[in-house]
Amino acid sequence: MQRIRKILKKAFTPITIMLIPHSSRRSISLKTPSIGIVISVILWMVGTVYVFSIAIDAFEYKRMKERLSYYKGQFVELRTTITTLKKAENEFRRLFSLKSKEQVLENIDTSDSGSIDIENLKQQIKMTMETVGEIKDYLSQQRDLYVSTPKGWPVEGHITSDYGHRDHPRSGEAEFHSGLDIASEPGRPVRATADGIVSFAGWSGGNGNLVVLEHGFRFSTFYAHNKMVNVRVGQKVKRGEIIGYVGSTGNSTGPHVHYEVWQDGRSINPYQYLDRRS
Repeated sequence: MQRIRKILKKAFTPITIMLIPHSSRRSISLKTPSIGIVISVILWMVGTVYVFSIAIDAFEYKRMKERLSYYKGQFVELRTTITTLKKAENEFRRLFSLKSKEQVLENIDTSDSGSIDIENLKQQIKMTMETVGEIKDYLSQQRDLYVSTPKGWPVEGHITSDYGHRDHPRSGEAEFHSGLDIASEPGRPVRATADGIVSFAGWSGGNGNLVVLEHGFRFSTFYAHNKMVNVRVGQKVKRGEIIGYVGSTGNSTGPHVHYEVWQDGRSINPYQYLDRRS
């Protein structure tokens, strides 16, 4: 109790900040508690990170929009080419419906309007097909990235321990918690948060019954303390598929899922992926 009082006393110890304007000799003094400066710095850092994340998302959206706009223009050209071909087809059908050579020759339109440059048309079709291939590759890549990125909650419940530094619930010692603990009812289904392949499924010491999924694009997810696992190594799973059931196996203080997200070989905060509801 005495220690807490000392900490609070230090936190609320006033600090004087002096502002000395260049235009006058009179200085301005501001008094504020120590904790006020700390909170201001933290809020500034959080605000900066938030603004940068919004800017990055806006940039990605703009780049995708520009690319899709380019593809839209290519499809307009393709539609023009198809329209030209249909006109030519209708003209040939009309001519072939005539009953004699004389009638065909008399009805041929030799004006430049509607004429077809076959070589140019071949080049247009070739370019269009290449563009269609690029579009399919691009959309396929974007889809693969989408299904490989963790999204939503692995189980219905509430967070009891956040990602980052904490005191261990059993030993009380300081440690780095590399995931989120999500408390839930025993036996409730645990679901994959992205498409992937099972790289581990079974007992893992303090993790209890553990499931590890590899998703591609350098993403992996971990689901620990399951009552039982519902998948096997090498099995392909889809987002939302049941991979286990909530338990309290291993070093656990109650029924929950310890959920981790890894990218490029290091753990990252899973919280940023939870609000992407599937």
